[in-house]
Amino acid sequence: MPADATPSPAQPMPRLSVSPLQQAWLRELGVEKLWVPRAAQAQGGRTGAGQADRAAHARDGQAAARTPVEGVPAADRLPPAQPAGAPPARDTGAPAAAAGGPSRQAQEALQVLQQGRRAQRPRAAAPAAAQAQAQGAAAGFGALREDRRAAVAGMDFDTLRQEVVGCRECGLCEGRRQAVFGTGAQPAAWLVVGEAPGEQEDRQGLPFVGRSGQLLDAMLAALGHSRQQDVYIANVIKCRPPGNRNPKPEEIAACSPYLMRQIELLRPQRILVLGRFAAQTLLQTEASIGSLRGRVHTLRGTDGQDIPMVVSYHPAYLLRSPHEKARAWQDLRLAATL
Repeated sequence: MPADATPSPAQPMPRLSVSPLQQAWLRELGVEKLWVPRAAQAQGGRTGAGQADRAAHARDGQAAARTPVEGVPAADRLPPAQPAGAPPARDTGAPAAAAGGPSRQAQEALQVLQQGRRAQRPRAAAPAAAQAQAQGAAAGFGALREDRRAAVAGMDFDTLRQEVVGCRECGLCEGRRQAVFGTGAQPAAWLVVGEAPGEQEDRQGLPFVGRSGQLLDAMLAALGHSRQQDVYIANVIKCRPPGNRNPKPEEIAACSPYLMRQIELLRPQRILVLGRFAAQTLLQTEASIGSLRGRVHTLRGTDGQDIPMVVSYHPAYLLRSPHEKARAWQDLRLAATL
């Protein structure tokens, strides 16, 4: 099992700037108060210009709240929040419909509908049965992984590449353009491990060549490293999942032995693990990225040597959440010190 060092102190979360549309989505999910900065909620009210901005913000928020949000049924959406600084609604005793809200008949119909939904939901399996089923599936995937590792043991790099290109061990081979084996320097001081190929990787047959790959190359270059010089890059999954969906356990079990053989052949000085599925596969854990990053893990090689590993966010996630780039940069600097 990997040995973990003491985690570094958590860094404060930077303040986020939330647009009216984003605020409407957060309101639909019920987490608006957790994410919208208090300063932004209280902003406006100090000057006449602030009152005008607040009124415009309220109009935008009401328009955004009317925008359908994918995955949230209309009947289950939360009502739009009142504009900041507006006085609380007064109970005048008038019917709800006259006050602009749903009528009593509509409320009763909604209640009946929600009760019907709850009645139609399938009952969850008993905890003991569900646990036994999960343990059985894990044991099956573990046996599959060991069988695949035995099949690729002893292969050299060229033979392993040919094996990956012709692999048909899972259903991903049916929808791929080509398998993505890996690329970079050999021998490699750094091994960067991602999760699975995307559209551009599937098209070109190389890992990390899209926007996320350009960001990764820029971050490595800032430390004086590159895939041409001393970095090898590979993925846990060698074929693109349809629509870039998350890889399934059986796909990881069938494909991860290729990565383990690559590690045995490359013998890198350090491993930078990017993304939740890559981290959970190499560390054999279900922990989150937030709890795994910021410290050094180890991977015991077949020769008995420990390879230090650092876990960080996937570049695709950083493109969606640029406020996390500072933490990712801390992870790269930590890996550079190993």
